[in-house]
Amino acid sequence: MTVMKRLGFPKSARLVSNEQFRNVLSYKNRSSSNLLTLYMAGNDCARPRLGVSVGKAFGNAVVRNRLKRLVREVFRQSQEQIPADFDYLLIFSPKLTKKKTSKPFVPTFELVNKAFLDLVARATQREKK
Repeated sequence: MTVMKRLGFPKSARLVSNEQFRNVLSYKNRSSSNLLTLYMAGNDCARPRLGVSVGKAFGNAVVRNRLKRLVREVFRQSQEQIPADFDYLLIFSPKLTKKKTSKPFVPTFELVNKAFLDLVARATQREKK
């Protein structure tokens, strides 16, 4: 019988203060796709930490919270696949808000997961240089 490891997302795995967000932004290791922008900076926590920012242009609070929950779940399930000693700050691309439709665009889990892992791989390569 195989035992699966539980992947949680405790408060210690989150970027919560403005100072933490500013530290990651000031490090300037950035990768972008048409869906997300990822900022990455080293940390001393020996575990990955995540911060998420979704602007008001994406819609009402329901839509913005849905996007944040989606990203947090992607991060939670990807913790084993990404480098552990980094802080990650994800910002949804403002390009998505340019499309004027009646319904807000909410990407699928698979789309966000692929974009996140691709951006982490690119930012990690840049970090090694």
